[in-house]
Amino acid sequence: MGCCVSTSSHSTRSSRSTADKNVPACLEIGFCGQKSARRTFSDHVVSLHQLPSLPNRIFSNGKSRSSCIFTQQGRKGINQDAMIVWEDFISEDVTFCGVFDGHGPHGHLVARKVREALPLKLLSFLHSSESGQNGSGKTCFRGTMKPESAESEKDVAAEENLNSMWREAFMKAYKAMDKELRSHPNLDCFCSGSTAVTVVKQGSNLFMGNIGDSRAIMGSKDSNDVMVATQLTVDLKPDLPREAERIKRCKGRVFALQDEPEVHRVWLPFDDAPGLAMARAFGDFCLKEYGVISIPEFSHRLLTDKDQFIVLASDGIWDVLSNEEVVGIVSSAPTRSSAARILVDSAAREWKLKYPTSKVDDCAVVCLFLDGKMDSESDCDEQCFSSAIMQSNESSNLAETDDGQKSEPTLQRNFTVRSSKENGRGGVSVDGVEDGTSGPEDENWLALEGVTRVNSLVQLPRFSEEKPNC
Repeated sequence: MGCCVSTSSHSTRSSRSTADKNVPACLEIGFCGQKSARRTFSDHVVSLHQLPSLPNRIFSNGKSRSSCIFTQQGRKGINQDAMIVWEDFISEDVTFCGVFDGHGPHGHLVARKVREALPLKLLSFLHSSESGQNGSGKTCFRGTMKPESAESEKDVAAEENLNSMWREAFMKAYKAMDKELRSHPNLDCFCSGSTAVTVVKQGSNLFMGNIGDSRAIMGSKDSNDVMVATQLTVDLKPDLPREAERIKRCKGRVFALQDEPEVHRVWLPFDDAPGLAMARAFGDFCLKEYGVISIPEFSHRLLTDKDQFIVLASDGIWDVLSNEEVVGIVSSAPTRSSAARILVDSAAREWKLKYPTSKVDDCAVVCLFLDGKMDSESDCDEQCFSSAIMQSNESSNLAETDDGQKSEPTLQRNFTVRSSKENGRGGVSVDGVEDGTSGPEDENWLALEGVTRVNSLVQLPRFSEEKPNC
């Protein structure tokens, strides 16, 4: 998987006429009341068939005009984390970011599928929503509007309209994504799934949707110019009262195992499986009738000049680093383009120090700098850096494949990791699933045997009786 990196996409911008530039910009890629809007969108959709070659979309280790991303395989098998930054997503001032953490036998495939398809579905629903609103005579909202300019009633109404459009698009896109996974002919998502934390920056607006326990935070300066951390998303776990209540209403069970009382899991009503340690996820269809949902938690935030950057990461980071530690590491990185890599390196060191008997989890990080600037490193230096890292990761993948140990990513920091002192069992781990395949039918897929690090699933279910409906 190559890195598709570019510092600009001026080829599409330069082709616009001066008259077009003077027309008010819509939410979509086109312009208000212009026939060229539909043509522009159609042309854009055609280009999506060649996603890997898009110059403003990166999905492997590297940097863009305003971000850097980095992922590193843990010591448990194939890397099940995926990530993406897509600049000029629907217009020049819109950026889409996402981190996806797969789990289960096919979790890596689910995460990658979501990374590729979810942004496209969001684009599609945004286009449909805006087309409908333009047809009804509603006013388009400028994505570059600053919070302080939203003083008139029209501006407030336009902002509410924009927020409503994004909310609807997120909801529909997540629903369509899960529906596609359910009907996918070549991808078994029955006991495999993925988290998703997605952020769209449009001018001074930040729109967020998330399921599972991957997380987004923001680094900002306070009144004394000291960096502070703000958590932007909620880790959607089964121990949250509202999540537990919904699951129990649908006949699912929520409880913690005796040897890990701090980790609440979701269980089938008739089987002690699969023990999913999150309340919302893509896939995991064995639990969709019992309260696990793929409806995202949506939120909107207006950015200020004090806000510096956003970090999206899988739980391999949050297991060992706090929000404040992450903000400190990113803000003190010698170069912006190295921030994601340094953060992953810091997490890996913390894993070895805090949990020496546990296998380091996969880590994926997206750092988006809100002023839209990066450092002045040459593209050659960065490409060499990315190439070296990718070769290192490939070598690590081969080493893991040789020992035949495959497992899925694990949970998040909040009481989901136990040190060797806290765990009375040995520190030797046993993983029982090869890449892309489940074990023999007469074997349960166990992820807790002798492991001092809890996993997203305990075992695969065996259906021996008819499943009741929610």
